[in-house]
Amino acid sequence: MRQILPPHWKQKVRNFFLDLDARIDSTLFSSGKGLRELYERYSTFMDRFYVGRWKRWVFIEPLSEAATIGLGGMILLLTLAIPAFRETADEDWLKKSDLAVTFLDRYGNPIGSRGIKHNDSIPLEDFPDNLIKATLATEDRRFYDHFGIDVPGLARALVTNAQAGGVRQGGSSITQQLAKNLFLNNERTIERKVKEAFLAIWLETRLTKNEILKLYLDRAYMGGGTFGVDGAAHFYFNKSVRDVNLAEAAMLAGLFKAPTKYAPHINLPAARARANVVLDNLVDAGFMTEGQVFGARRNPAVAVDRRDENSPNYYLDYAFDEMRKLVDTFPKSYTERVFVVRTAIDMNVQHAAEDAIENQLRQFGRDYHATQAATVVADLDGGIRAMVGGRDYGASQFNRATDAYRQPGSSFKPYVYTTALLNGFTPNSKIVDGPVCIGNWCPQNYGHSYTGLITLTQAITNSINVIPVKLSIALGGKAGPKAGRAKIVEVARRFGITAPLPDTPSMPIGSDEVTVIEHAVAYATFPNRGKAVTPHSVLEVRTGTGDLVWRWDRDGPKPRQAIPPNIAADMAGMMSHVVSEGTARRAALDGIPTAGKTGTTNAYRDAWFVGYTGNFTCAVWYGNDDYSPTNRMTGGSLPAQTWHDIMIAAHQGVEVRELPGVGMGQKLPPQANVAANAAPKILETKPGPPPVLTKRGADILVQVEKLLDDAARTAGKPTGKTTLNDPSKAAKPESSSALAFPENYVAAAGPDGATAAVPRKN
Repeated sequence: MRQILPPHWKQKVRNFFLDLDARIDSTLFSSGKGLRELYERYSTFMDRFYVGRWKRWVFIEPLSEAATIGLGGMILLLTLAIPAFRETADEDWLKKSDLAVTFLDRYGNPIGSRGIKHNDSIPLEDFPDNLIKATLATEDRRFYDHFGIDVPGLARALVTNAQAGGVRQGGSSITQQLAKNLFLNNERTIERKVKEAFLAIWLETRLTKNEILKLYLDRAYMGGGTFGVDGAAHFYFNKSVRDVNLAEAAMLAGLFKAPTKYAPHINLPAARARANVVLDNLVDAGFMTEGQVFGARRNPAVAVDRRDENSPNYYLDYAFDEMRKLVDTFPKSYTERVFVVRTAIDMNVQHAAEDAIENQLRQFGRDYHATQAATVVADLDGGIRAMVGGRDYGASQFNRATDAYRQPGSSFKPYVYTTALLNGFTPNSKIVDGPVCIGNWCPQNYGHSYTGLITLTQAITNSINVIPVKLSIALGGKAGPKAGRAKIVEVARRFGITAPLPDTPSMPIGSDEVTVIEHAVAYATFPNRGKAVTPHSVLEVRTGTGDLVWRWDRDGPKPRQAIPPNIAADMAGMMSHVVSEGTARRAALDGIPTAGKTGTTNAYRDAWFVGYTGNFTCAVWYGNDDYSPTNRMTGGSLPAQTWHDIMIAAHQGVEVRELPGVGMGQKLPPQANVAANAAPKILETKPGPPPVLTKRGADILVQVEKLLDDAARTAGKPTGKTTLNDPSKAAKPESSSALAFPENYVAAAGPDGATAAVPRKN
C-alpha cells in the first residue's frame, strides 16, 4: 500500500498567510460595511434637525463658531492656568508662613527684624469698622460682589491708564492682591498678572470673603518692616489695631497702595495727603458722610517719631536675602519658619560708616556734584561688619552696595598685577610707560603724559593706565591680548569676583562693572595670605526656642587658596605705596599698616577706594544714580577720606595685626593725610571740623526748636516758626548761611565737631 507523505513546511506557511489575509479582508469589508450603515443611520437621524436658508445663518453657524472658539479658549485658559496652579502645590499653603527673622549684632544685641510675623489672634469682627470700610472703599468697593476679579473696576482702570498715558490706577481686587502676597512676587510682567487672576479665582473657591479679607489685612506689607495692620498700628501709633481712630485707620488704609512712599515715619505730609484721599473714598463710596469724616480731616493722625531709631536697614535687607537662600538649603522636612540670627555687624562701625558718608556728602557733595555713596566693611573671613547702601534708606531702598554694578576704574588693576606676578613678573620688573594701542583703542594716562621706564610698583603707586594694558598684551604672548585678558578674568574669579566681566580691551583698567561688596571682600585675599573668602552676614542661626540650626564656622564655605602667599605679600607691599606715597594718601592710618587702590572712571562718573589692613577690608564708592559725571572727583578725595574715617572707628579697641608683606604701621608725618590729587581747591582744607551742620547737630537743633515751641505754646505766645520746622531741611542744610537758630540761641561747635545751639549770653 502506498504511504501518504505530510505536506511540505513551505506549503503550511503559505496556507497560514492565505488564511490570515482572508480574515483581514473579511474584517475590513465587514467594518466598512458597518461604518457605512452607521453613517447612513446618523445622517437619517440628523436630517430631522436640518435647518436651512436664513435660520441656518442666523442661529446655527454663529453657535457652531462660538462652540469652536469657546473650546479653543478653554484649552488656552487651561494652558495658562497650569503654571498658576503649580504655585498651590503645597497642601499647607494657608498655614505656611514666610520667614520671620529677628537679627542680632555680633555681640547678641537686637538690631531689627524682617519677614512676616503673623498675628491671627485678632478676629475680623474685632477690627474697627472704620478700618474695614476705609480698606474696602480704597482698595476694592465691590469686594463682596465679584468672583475674585472686579471686571468693571479692571475696565475702568484700563480706560483711566490709557487716557493718562501711564499707570495711574490699579485694577487688582483684594483677592488678587492676596494671591500675589501668598504665592507670587512684585515683578510687573504679563505672566504674573495672568497667574494672579487664576489664583484669585482659585482662592475664591476655597475661602470665604471674610477669610480672604482677614488674610489680606494680616499679611499685607505696611512699610517700616511691618506686615499686617496690627503690626503697623503698633509701629506707627504705639497701639493695637483695635484702638485706632478714623484718622489713623485712613492713614493705615492708605499704605496698601505704596507703603514705602506713604509711610508716615518717612514722609508724614505724603501720608496725611494719602489719608485724606482715603477719607474722600469713604464719602464717594457712600460708607460715610462728609460730616462723619470732618473730624478726621481737621485732626489728622500723628505717627510716632522714629527718626532717632537708626536701624541698619540696608544691612538687614542683605542679611534677610542671605537667610532666605540659606533656609532653602535646609532639609525639606524642616518646617521651622521663625529664627533668631546673629550677624557679623558691628554697630559702632556701622554708625561710623553712615556718619562718614553723610558728613562727606553734606559738606562736599554739592562741590563735587555727587549725590550717592556706598561702602562695605568686612572681616578677613568675609563677615560683613558694616554696610551702607545709599545716603538715605527712607528715600531709596535700592542697595548700591550689593545690587549696583559700577565700573571700578583703577581699583581693578590689582587683579591685573596679581596675574602678572603669577606669570613671572616681579614688583621690580620694569616696563616702558609709553603709547600703546589695541586696534583703534589707545589708552591714556590720567595726566596725558608718560614717564618712560618704570617698575610695576611705581606703576600701581601712580595709577598709570598704560602699564596694565601692556601687561595684558604680554600675558597673552603669541596668543594675543585676548588670551591675556582671559588670564586676568580667571584670577579675578579666584578672588571671588562674580560679575560678568565681558572681554573688552579696556577691561584691565577697570571698564567692566562690579559690586561694592564683592570688590571689598575680594581684596581680603591679599591680607589673608592668598586665601579667598565668601562675603556673608549670618554667623549663627537659631530657632525661636534657642536651638542651634546653622553656624558659619561649622557649616559655611571654607576659605580657598586663590594665589600663593608670597604673591599676596608682594601685592600688599606694592599696594601699600599707593597709600604712603601715591594716589590714596588721605587713607593713611596712623600706626596701622594699610594698603589699597583708588579708582576713577571716565568722565569721573565713579570714584572708588578699596583698601585693607591686617584686620579689615573696606570698599567705598561715590557717584550718582543716573551716571551723571561728578565734578572731577577722584578715588583719592572723598572715597579715601571716607575710608580713613571708617577704619579709624573700626580699629578702636582692636589689636592691630601685622599686614603680610608690609609689617606694622608707622607714625604719619603731620601732612601725610592731605591728598595731592584733590580736585576743587576748596577741599584742600580737609580734614578739620565740619563747616556746616552734621546730622547730629541738625537733630539737636530740631529737638531744641521743639522744646522752644512747646514752651511758647504753653505761655500762649506765637511759636515764630523757622526753616528748621521741616525736618528734611534741617537734616540736610546746604550751607551755614541757610541755618536759622531759635531766638536767644547761637551756634557753637562741640568737642566732636558737631554744631549745636546754646543759650545766647546777655
